[in-house]
Order: sequence, then structure tokens, then C-alpha cells
Amino acid sequence: MSGQSITDRIAAAQHSVTGSAVSKTVCKATTHEIMGPKKKHLDYLIQCTNEMNVNIPQLADSLFERTANSSWVVVFKSLITTHQLMVYGNERFIQYLASRNTLFNLNNFLDKSGLQGYDMSTFIRRYSRYLNEKAVSYRQVAFDFTKVKRGSDGVMRTMSTEKLLKTMPIIQIQMDALLDFNVSANELTNGVINAAFMLLFKDAIRLFAAYNEGIINLLEKYFDMKKNQCKEALDIYKKFLTRMTRISEFLKVAEQVGIDRGDIPDLSQAPSSLLDALEQHLASLEGKKVKDSSTAASRASTLSNAVSSLSNTGMSLSRVDEREKQAALEEEQARLKALKEQRLRELAKKSHPSAATTAASPISNSGGNISTTAAIDLFSTPGSSNSTSKLPNDLLDLQPTFQPSMHSISTVPPAANTWGGFNPSPATQAPSSASLNVDFESVFGTKSTATANSIIDSGDFDGLGGLLKPTVALQNQTQPTSKQQPGKLVGEDLDSSLANLVGNLGIGNGSAKK
Repeated sequence: MSGQSITDRIAAAQHSVTGSAVSKTVCKATTHEIMGPKKKHLDYLIQCTNEMNVNIPQLADSLFERTANSSWVVVFKSLITTHQLMVYGNERFIQYLASRNTLFNLNNFLDKSGLQGYDMSTFIRRYSRYLNEKAVSYRQVAFDFTKVKRGSDGVMRTMSTEKLLKTMPIIQIQMDALLDFNVSANELTNGVINAAFMLLFKDAIRLFAAYNEGIINLLEKYFDMKKNQCKEALDIYKKFLTRMTRISEFLKVAEQVGIDRGDIPDLSQAPSSLLDALEQHLASLEGKKVKDSSTAASRASTLSNAVSSLSNTGMSLSRVDEREKQAALEEEQARLKALKEQRLRELAKKSHPSAATTAASPISNSGGNISTTAAIDLFSTPGSSNSTSKLPNDLLDLQPTFQPSMHSISTVPPAANTWGGFNPSPATQAPSSASLNVDFESVFGTKSTATANSIIDSGDFDGLGGLLKPTVALQNQTQPTSKQQPGKLVGEDLDSSLANLVGNLGIGNGSAKK
């Protein structure tokens, strides 16, 4: 069951509605669950810092807004997320933090919701102070001490005397802020503070490695410095010895909470005789009397031993850092391998979709073959449904047989031949599929007189071709035929038809009204 609160879900939903994936991920990374931020959310935010279209100020402001929460869990996880982005994200993120006038203002933070809230509030205030100092250090020196190049040609080993004397106090302040976290093994009781401690542990190793190389460079140039420079350098070296003791205690706590012994460096302190040699050299520059005047050879020997001891410490710190980098590289390779295998499986499923498609297809048989059943011909007549389909001979074969209803649809008798033809009986209405017969003799009046007389006698003759008689007969009714007497002329029928037409149109009535 997820430990996210309703407030977390509402905040994530609000950012989903606004379309801000970055703010939504920040909310998911800083939920009320008492555990460290999830790796998938941190990886996404780290990737966002490398994208040029991501607004870094908006990302930082989202984290600052989460630190305004009253819950110590949300605030602590916001600081952890910020620390992750400062260490593993693009340098643009820490550059923006360094350019801000104010960062985390949590000096008075206190969660009064419970006893655990009181205890964790103390570490929140210390942790925020260290992150502020980390950003301020970047603002002053324009680089991150935990990411500088190390070795004989590193940044701290090749720095000039004047710049070195200005840089060493800055790194000392940042180291003090880190060691002021001052947590014991018994106080690492939950996943949130454990995640913060692991980040501080890694920062402590890298920061002390840069600090150690700066001291080596300082000692190599000490006997060539002026009096004021020697005084500053001696004070820096004394503070270094104090911080070496404190860092040793910090590493003991790391060993107690279960960090592998191989990941903890061995710190070798410089011989105590070196401090005496440095003090005597400064006293000689000030004109004071020195009890035991040391020769140049003895001073060179003491300095060589001190530099060798500090170099061993630096090598031990470098080995730990290299081991961490190797572990991160192996983890990334394993992750890429898993993604590659997943991609290959997806491609294999896409390249062989026949099994799932055939099983789900409704027109396939059990053998996986597609059914070849003939499709139904929607345009075929009932008589040809059992026979193979063939092309029609003419356009008349495409017309389906239409039988109208007797009660709702009335039929219009076919019009007679306009040029004196006759109306054929229904039995002769079926068109021939082979040819269309036209009686040109009846159209143009070239038939024999006997044939014409027989037509008139039969009563099927219509002088106007039925155009002036729009009578409609139903299918079950017989069409009335007006039989004429043999002795009457065709003109009488024409006069009666015109009279009927005038009566129907009301021409006579209109004339009367005028």
C-alpha cells in the first residue's frame, strides 16, 4: 500500500492538470512517505537539468516551495532532492542556486507534530545550512570542490600562492558546515535521514580530497612565502589538523551504520614534527629567537615526510572515489542491458503477431487458415443464388423485380405510343434480355390498312397516346377502355378530349367571371 497522503495526490493531480511534468515529479519525490526520494524520480529530474528546454529556475522554485511545508518529511526530502541535483545534475542547476541572493531559510524550522519531528528538525536546519554554504562556495570560486580535477596536475595542486590563500578558507567553511551535521549512528533511524547522510558522506570524501591537496600545495610553498603569507598558511594548517580529527569521527559513524570498509578511506596524519618546523620558520621571519635552530636539510626531510603522508591520504580518497564511479558505471551498464533486452522482446512480439491475430480472428478456422467461403451477392436474383455469378447481358438485367403493395402504392399504366401505337398487354411487358424489338411500322404509320382497322375495331386505339387522361388504376383493377363505334371519326374523340381539358382547367369559368 502506498504511503502517499491525500495532499500528495492532490498536489500531483494539480500539476498534471497544468501540464507541468517537472513540478509533478518534484511533488512525487517529496511525498509524506518516510523514505528517501525514489530513484526514478531523481533520475528524471537529473535528466531534466540536462535538457535545454527545461526551465531551471522553475525547477528550483518548485523545490523551494516544498520546503515551505510544515511536515519535516517533505522538507527533508526537498533538501535531499536539491542536494542530488547539485551533485549529479547539470552544472546549470548549481550555477542558478549560486546566483540567487537567498536560498533555504530554515534556521527556525520546527515540526511540532511529534517527537520525531522535533528531532529531525534539528538536522534539517543543519543540512540546509550546508547546502547554502555549498552554493555560496560555488559563487566565490566558480567551481564545485567535489568535482574538481585531482592529482599532481589538479586544480588545487597547481593553484598560485595568492589564490590558494584565498581559496582555502572557503573550503574550510564548507567543510565545517558539513561536519556540523554531527549525527550519531543511533540517530540514523529512518530512510530520510539515512539518504541525507549518504550524500553527506560522499561529499565529505570528495571535499576532503580537495582540501588535502590544497594543504599539500600550501606546505610545498610555505618556506618560500612572505611573513604574512606564512602566518596565514600556518593558521590554515592548524585548522586542517582539527578538521582531520573531526572527519575521522564522521567516517567512524559511516562504518557503524553499515557502509563497506572498502568505501571508507584511510586518513594518515602528518608527523607532529612538521608543525614545529612551520612555527620555527615563522618565528625566524618575525625575528624571534628560536631555541632549536633546525637546518635546511632537516626541514626538507620533515616536509617530504608530511607531503608523502598526505599524498597517501589523497590516494586513499581517490581509490574510494574511483570505486564509487566504477560501481555507478556497472549499475548503468546493467540498466542499459535490461532496457536492451526489453526492447528486443518488444520487437520480437511485433515481428510475430500472427499467432495472436489468427486466434482472435473471427473468419479463421482451427488450422489457422483464412476461410474462403463465397461472399453473399446482394444484387443477385433469387433464381441465380445457387448458380455461379455471371455478368449481365444488358442494363435491364440489373433492375430487380419490384412488386408494390396493393393498399399503399398505386401503379400507373404504361403510356401508349405517342405516334399512334398501342398498349401491350402485361404478358408482353417483360423485356427481352437478348434484344429490344421496335415496331417502326406502327410508329410511322406504314402498316397495312387491315391491321390498322383491326386495331381500331378492338378498341385499343388512343389518338393522344393517353397523355390527356391521367387516370390511375390499381393492380387489381382493370383499365377501362373507351370503345368507339366503327362509324365515328377520330376527330370527335379529339373534340371531346379538348372539352374535358377545358372543363378541368376551369377556363370557361374564368371567362364567365370576366
